[in-house]
Amino acid sequence: MTMILYGIPNCDTVKKARRWLDQQGVAYRFHDVRKDGLDAARLQGWIDALGWEKLLNKAGTTFRKLPDDAKTGLDSAAAKALMLEQPAMIRRPVVEAADGVSVGFAAADWQARFAA
Repeated sequence: MTMILYGIPNCDTVKKARRWLDQQGVAYRFHDVRKDGLDAARLQGWIDALGWEKLLNKAGTTFRKLPDDAKTGLDSAAAKALMLEQPAMIRRPVVEAADGVSVGFAAADWQARFAA
């Protein structure tokens, strides 16, 4: 299985993750969630694996700009709808690899997980 890295190209964390993968010679495919889209079934798989709380980026500008009533009382269905409507609300990067799904980038963790 080829690793797939989901994110937004101008995100600093995604840039760091891609640079690290390139430097380590790890093969991956990049999927731009804004340009290439994201289907509901894939997002649901991430929610099932990681939990919506871990996927929803509440610290990001897109979430912070939401009206207060959209931010209160969030549950899995509401969070999923927000993330499908505005993929920038998904914490990045999301990685699908042979050993499962993860979100975020930490060089030490990735070294143990992906380095050859």
